[in-house]
Amino acid sequence: MGEKSYRDRVAIVTGASSGIGWETARAFARRGAIVVGVARREERLVRLGEELRRHSPASSHLCGDLGSQAFAERVVRETVAHYGRLDVLVNNAGMPKHKHVFHLSGAEAEQVTRVNFLSAVWTTLAAIPPMLAQGGGSIVNVSSFAAVVTPPREAIYAGTKAAMNAFTEGLWSDLRGTGIHTAIVNPGPIDTEIWQKQEEPTAYHGPLYPPGIVVDAVFEAIEKRRFEITVPRRSAPLVAARVLRLLAPGLLRFGMHRMDPVPKTLIDTAQARARGDGS
Repeated sequence: MGEKSYRDRVAIVTGASSGIGWETARAFARRGAIVVGVARREERLVRLGEELRRHSPASSHLCGDLGSQAFAERVVRETVAHYGRLDVLVNNAGMPKHKHVFHLSGAEAEQVTRVNFLSAVWTTLAAIPPMLAQGGGSIVNVSSFAAVVTPPREAIYAGTKAAMNAFTEGLWSDLRGTGIHTAIVNPGPIDTEIWQKQEEPTAYHGPLYPPGIVVDAVFEAIEKRRFEITVPRRSAPLVAARVLRLLAPGLLRFGMHRMDPVPKTLIDTAQARARGDGS
């Protein structure tokens, strides 16, 4: 069975300069969609635009920081103004923050929240009116399995993704009957540049899966009206973690501690700093 055509459909893909976003934007263009790629790295977007226009000559890009409400809303507004419609919004923009909570600052937490969660809220709220006016559309929020089971040193990252998931679940009820379909995709460990941006050592040394499995999930969510998809589907560690989270959370916490224990020296240093007798 062939791929569904998206000819003359307009799709915004955020976080399009690499990884999942890059592959998602290319996949929409190959299917005939007009794609607006959005990210912060202009040189990467220019290269992406060249690829997109081989299949979809009207495709374009917008460069800016989605952690800014003004820019996030402008992406949707300018897309609708230029193309006259918006059929698909894929909120994929995100930034990692693999950092123990003792080392996390309030400013860092705010930045991650703006990029990973609020950017999706801003673009979604801007996209709903034009989608309502045209009778429907699809909004797919690319989250993370960390929102379901939170690994060590991922408190703020997972927190932002969990907020995205809860926001999306709320939309399932609020948008029922409007023709606007919203979905969550929860990727597990995907082979993207995020693994080169870890600020502290990661305890995960398992397999990394290709971004294509996330792209396939995005299209399945749109075309089969799925509400939530976790990939990879048959990963034994992901399945086990989810089961333990539901049935034996204490055992899950024990396993997390074994995987990435908190060194006593880290606690001692944090306590000394809290008492004011450490640097």
